[in-house]
Amino acid sequence: MALRSYLVRGRVPRIRISANGIAMEKLVITGRPGVGKSTLFNAVISTLRENGFKVGGMIAPEVRDKGVRIGFKVVDLLTGEETWLAQKGYPSAARVGQYGVIIGEADALVKKALLRAIEQADVIGVDEVGPMELKLPSFKPLLLKVLNTGKPTILVVHFNLNDKEILSRLEGWRKIVLTFENREYYKKLLPREVLESIKSAL
Repeated sequence: MALRSYLVRGRVPRIRISANGIAMEKLVITGRPGVGKSTLFNAVISTLRENGFKVGGMIAPEVRDKGVRIGFKVVDLLTGEETWLAQKGYPSAARVGQYGVIIGEADALVKKALLRAIEQADVIGVDEVGPMELKLPSFKPLLLKVLNTGKPTILVVHFNLNDKEILSRLEGWRKIVLTFENREYYKKLLPREVLESIKSAL
């Protein structure tokens, strides 16, 4: 069952903060490709950093050449270290569409980034939990460790994720389905709401 089966669509849910901050410390952002999930994630992370929180984890931004997407990199949120995650036409047995996943280098960086986040970060962020990242041997085991840390965690999750073990761990988390209609609403309100929620839990 995909992530979208767990979600209520067709309305903009109110942003809720529980008495102990749990509602917004465990946050999933999802939605269809191109809707602005990473933009919203980055806005939340930037606000937390500006207010003194050490944010660890990883992102996987796309790389474009002359406007054409040629692949994805993986970046350690604590150190800024980066390497290729996947490239168009790369000869790899691990493939997602046109992209070959560069297992060795990407897996090594993801392992370091997530372990460092578990050990050192105040808040953990992962963008995204998707098919490319799940091709990496270290990603899922370390993601499950992240989910067990008790640290505030913000995930961007692929809309069609169907990994039952991961989905079961996300039950009870705050889930936002981003759309073109509600993305400005969340871009304006969510970063500050997450910040205040985490502060209230300290």
